[in-house]
Parts: sequence; structure tokens; C-alpha cells
Amino acid sequence: MLTCTIAYILSDEGFKRRFGVQRTTFIEMLDCLKSQWRPTPKPGPKPKLNLEERVLVTLEYWREYRTYFHIGSSWGVSESTVCRCVHWVEDTLIKSQMFHLPGKKVLLQGGITVTIMDVTETPIERPKRRQRQFYSGKKKGHTLKCQLIMNAETGAIVCTFFGKGRQHDFKVFKTSGVHFHPDTKSLVDKGYQGIQKLHDNSELPQKKPKGGQLTQAQKAYNRALSKKRIAIEHVNARLKVFRILSGRYRNRRRRFGLRCNLIAAIYNQEYAQSA
Repeated sequence: MLTCTIAYILSDEGFKRRFGVQRTTFIEMLDCLKSQWRPTPKPGPKPKLNLEERVLVTLEYWREYRTYFHIGSSWGVSESTVCRCVHWVEDTLIKSQMFHLPGKKVLLQGGITVTIMDVTETPIERPKRRQRQFYSGKKKGHTLKCQLIMNAETGAIVCTFFGKGRQHDFKVFKTSGVHFHPDTKSLVDKGYQGIQKLHDNSELPQKKPKGGQLTQAQKAYNRALSKKRIAIEHVNARLKVFRILSGRYRNRRRRFGLRCNLIAAIYNQEYAQSA
């Protein structure tokens, strides 16, 4: 049976590989949860897992995305206990200001010079109803889409938005209600054709004309733009270290956005510390 002593036995590098976050981030999560934690609730039985163990169980669930049953058998508790612990940690952290994204209102303030926007997809179980709405022709399966907007200068994620797999990337953007400041430059990919009508200060790749070819200057422009946009692909890769975002999502879809926002806020926290 695992205990919280594993957090102290592992090296800093091993802790990062095991749970997906730095040890300092784990300590910050504990500090954020201590005010809401009651080690001896009244009335009610004493919790089977202490605060440190609850956070480790949650991180392990995100990182490995094993079932509640398998994680519970590793920690010596029932799967319902693991479910309650994970939900409590998630709901408490998302309410705190420490693990919270700036939000789309920041984009209108004009303090951000350049943003990069992209959509990533996470496969899901085949829905019982309205399957067509979630079917992605690009991924050839049922998916959920997550739109990320990051600050190109700081590398931090500003806001997110979520859509169904069938929705086009540009449709997800229009549904999100995101508006950029006129002085903010937005770097996007070919999936956002038509964004110039909504935001003039946008850069997207040159599209090859039907029956024609791109010029050398247009190809050079596309390569230069791709080099600028590669930063958000690196962000996607770091977020998908947590298998709950990269593997087939089995949970209820209504908590998908909450978990994406939490993991994105944790990424911001760690990126700011390493900068």
C-alpha cells in the first residue's frame, strides 16, 4: 500500500516523473487546501486519507489515468473514496486564486502584445446519444476540443474554451466569445480562415490556391509563422503529460473543462517558477 512517504523518498526528478508536477507545486497545492481541510470532521468518521495523500492520489489519477478501482487498491481504499478525494481536491483548487487562469477579459485590456491560439483534441468514449456531434473527421473518432490561447511573450496560458469534436476550429473560436485588443497580434493556423474579418491584426498561413502553387516568398512566410507558433505545440505536449488529457477520456464530459483549466493553471505556475 502506498503512503505519502513516497513524496519524500523520491528525488525531485523522480517526483516530477511520478506525479507530473514539481515538488514545490505539490507544496503550494497543500498550502492552498489547508484552509478547507478538516482532519477530524464533526460529525462523521475520520478520513481514510490525509491531506497529503489526497493530493497525491489526485495527481496520480491525472498523471496515469488508471481507474478509481486500481488506484484505490494501490492506496488501500475503495474506489468511491478515491472518487470523492479527487473531486474534493479539484473543486477546492479551482475556487482558489492561486490555480486560476487569467481569463479572456485580459485579452481586451491591451497588455498582451502577441498571442498564439490553437485547438487540441482529446478522444472520448463513443457517446450513447448525439454521436455525430462529437465525431471528428480529422481524428476519425469521437473527441472533445480544447482551444488554448497563450501569451507568446510570457509563455503562459491566458484562457481556454471547449467544444465538440464535430465543430470546426473557427466555429469554436466564434462560440467562445473571445475578443482581442486591436493592438494584440494573434498567430493562428489554417483552421482559422476568416478570422481577419473579426480581428484585423491576425496572422495565418498562406493557403495554396486551387490548381496553383505557393510562391517561394509565401512558403518562407509560412515557415516563419510556424516557427513562431511552435511554442503552443510545446505547451500542448506538456499538458498531455497527464494521460487524462492525452488518453481516451472516460469520465463525464462536464468535468473535462474543469480538469483542463486546473492542469493549465498548474503549467502556468511551474512555467513562471522556471522562467
